[in-house]
Amino acid sequence: MHDDHTGISFRETMTGGFALGTTDPETGANSTDELAMHATIRIHDIDAFIADPRHQARLTGSIDFAPLGIGMKAEHGVFGLFSPSGDPALTYMVYELGFAHAGLRWYLAGKKHVKLGSPLRLWGETTTLYTTLHQGADASGPVKGAGVLSLGVIDLIKLLGTLEATDSDSLLESASAKAKFFGFFSQELTRTYVLQQPDT
Repeated sequence: MHDDHTGISFRETMTGGFALGTTDPETGANSTDELAMHATIRIHDIDAFIADPRHQARLTGSIDFAPLGIGMKAEHGVFGLFSPSGDPALTYMVYELGFAHAGLRWYLAGKKHVKLGSPLRLWGETTTLYTTLHQGADASGPVKGAGVLSLGVIDLIKLLGTLEATDSDSLLESASAKAKFFGFFSQELTRTYVLQQPDT
């Protein structure tokens, strides 16, 4: 049933070195084992998403990590875009997925650290996800692994190809929702890397 809220959905895949037995993402990034997170982001209402100070949406997907399993389904999770960190000079892009495997519950929690500074840092910071794997239902559980995932240029192009408006009644509504999403994204990048103004 249509509820008059136009949203946005897109898919994103990030991969990188990941290791069990460490709590430090940069240490885990050196592992020869790779973890791939295939995420689907669903923003139910683009206006509410932008108005929400945390800019949160629903995240689902699957995880490939050979030491645990391939195609592990994650039916619940959280996405946050330029979410507050408590430090006005830093916001987070948040990716969290809960899943079950071999009778245990797991929670993959990742953050991209977006800091005020030079535009030269934009690509690296917005495509690098520092990730920890927790045993349990959320990020409060003990850390059992860590690593760093990244989004490559080809993956970014694929992401843009999957972006679409949801629950739109017309091409105009669809275009408007996409424009709002890209406008918000561009505004935050400009604030952070060009104007270098703290998050308020």
